[in-house]
Amino acid sequence: MRTAVLRSLRSAAARSAPSSSHLLRRGFSSESVPERKVVVLGAAGGIGQPLALLMKINPLVSKLSLYDIAGTPGVAADVGHINSRSEVAGYVGEDQLGQALEGADLVIIPAGVPRKPGMTRDDLFNINAGIVKSLCTAIAKYCPSAIVNMISNPVNSTVPIAAEVFKKAGIYDEKKLFGVTTLDVVRAKTFYAGKANLPVAGVDVPVVGGHAGITILPLFSQASPQANLPEDVIKALTKRTQDGGTEVVEAKAGKGSATLSMAYAGAVFADACLEGLNGVPDVVQCSFVQSSVTELPFFASKVVLGKNGVEKVLDLGPLSDYEKEGLEKLKPELKASIEKGIKFANDN
Repeated sequence: MRTAVLRSLRSAAARSAPSSSHLLRRGFSSESVPERKVVVLGAAGGIGQPLALLMKINPLVSKLSLYDIAGTPGVAADVGHINSRSEVAGYVGEDQLGQALEGADLVIIPAGVPRKPGMTRDDLFNINAGIVKSLCTAIAKYCPSAIVNMISNPVNSTVPIAAEVFKKAGIYDEKKLFGVTTLDVVRAKTFYAGKANLPVAGVDVPVVGGHAGITILPLFSQASPQANLPEDVIKALTKRTQDGGTEVVEAKAGKGSATLSMAYAGAVFADACLEGLNGVPDVVQCSFVQSSVTELPFFASKVVLGKNGVEKVLDLGPLSDYEKEGLEKLKPELKASIEKGIKFANDN
């Protein structure tokens, strides 16, 4: 079962299959896979627990460090019983944060509060911005060379906050800071495959822009295989992809947000980062990173992952007229979210 799950994760992560296939078939024996410490900050939460499970069964992870303000020893004890490669340790409270982070190769941050019905992005920002700033300050101190995967929302603002914290600490490396937008890609693939009546495992849809509402821009014109769906269907698929988080929040009726699918998407992206770190070629994912693809300082697009994080940020490629229109519409909102994060980091 574990092998099947990992095969599924790697299949989902592959952007140009079979180039990102199973690492152990790419020149590493099971004995020679590099040692990698992965840290999950917020590991006792709704995303953190299933993400911890998925990282525990990833054979690329040798040490799994789970941190939260409460509840982590129990999560660590639970997943620690799973018969997979990694050693698990649980850390709780600020006094143990440094120990949790020391020696990390990859830090994944799903910490913070989830969305609830009626909650605005401003509400999320007001709570999560301070949490992210505090955690990134600790990362700068205890594992300044680690790759950071930001899941905490609003990603359009929390990634700029992290960048500013790292700049102030003198350790900022734009190649190692990622906003995880993989769930947008996962949704776009699923919804597109359903409408086009295609096997979802073979579908690819790049998603660019940001990670909230209209800033999410799926490029269905670049979908593979191309189903040539009519424009009204493309518009509906775009809106559903943009509103995917709200769809789950409403379906859960106040009892949660998109925790399970986000954990899956976070595990897919983390796996791709680990493959890149380990020297697997041609690992490509969409992510929200420092970018010159547009005039905005941060933007989500396809990124080639390598031993130092970002190897190359890829251009957007040809866009349909509808996508060009969507790109111009999203820029003001994304710009405002980025500036809000930068201002928060500098004012607090």
